[in-house]
Amino acid sequence: MEKLRIVFMGTPEFAVGILDTIIKNNYEVVGVITAADKPAGRGQKLKYSAVKEYALEHNLTLLQPTNLKDETFLAALKSLNANLQVVVAFRMLPEVVWRMPKLGTFNLHASLLPNYRGAAPINWAIINGETKTGVTTFFIDDKIDTGAMIMSKETAINTEENAGELHDKLMALGSGTVIETLALIEKGMVTTTIQVDHAEIKTAYKLNKENCKIDWQKSASEIHNLIRGLSPYPTAWCIFKDNGEAWNVKLYEVKIISEVHTFNIGQIITTKKEIKVAVKDGLIQIISLQLPGKKKMLAFELLNGVSFSEKAQAE
Repeated sequence: MEKLRIVFMGTPEFAVGILDTIIKNNYEVVGVITAADKPAGRGQKLKYSAVKEYALEHNLTLLQPTNLKDETFLAALKSLNANLQVVVAFRMLPEVVWRMPKLGTFNLHASLLPNYRGAAPINWAIINGETKTGVTTFFIDDKIDTGAMIMSKETAINTEENAGELHDKLMALGSGTVIETLALIEKGMVTTTIQVDHAEIKTAYKLNKENCKIDWQKSASEIHNLIRGLSPYPTAWCIFKDNGEAWNVKLYEVKIISEVHTFNIGQIITTKKEIKVAVKDGLIQIISLQLPGKKKMLAFELLNGVSFSEKAQAE
């Protein structure tokens, strides 16, 4: 058995859950690599990544390179004398970095590879209406999420589950999977499976303003999946139009009401406590939403102060 000396690379909250599990299982983490601090918010104050916060709290050696090929960074990385690198939600690594440790560099990805390679696997699994997903560990190669797979574990996606809930579920599943992967590497018992590409592979594209916009012409289930797949972050959005005004509205939670109606598609229908939008195969009832400059609120709270005309429209 070879004692592992691990360098961990990651940035968001998801990576913190995995790093914490590695530390709690008494593996030696000789260094942590995370993104450089970024200005955020109105005051543009420098914001630390979630992984940096954790590393500082636990007195771990920390590197924050802006350029992964920079000679100073490579020298610092080499001096940590790691024999394994673990990557979770970081960025693409140059070959000089992933080839450095003797036992290789493996990544934990939040999907059942080869499906949902890319930046937003948790969101897209829900948006596309999948009923199951999972996590995969694999050795990194020169492309994105294509390397030889070590382990994968699957879990069900419930019909009302949102991206935030699935994120937490996969973080727990991923933590256990990483620990099992470390044990195999430590014992020299790893066997890998090559990913097989095929025409049906689904991709986890980067999320942007366009692909987060609700298209009210789609079916109720497609709209419901988009909204929960983007909740609580980065959030699905649309425009509410009424009385010559337009608001950019974020939707966090909705419910499908299956009924035949004669409303126009996109028409907003309100009662004292409910907001519904007409779609081709029913109604979408809005449970929680956010208007510009306001906090997230429940539909009935909005209706206490705002009323919509019969011509109100969601676009």
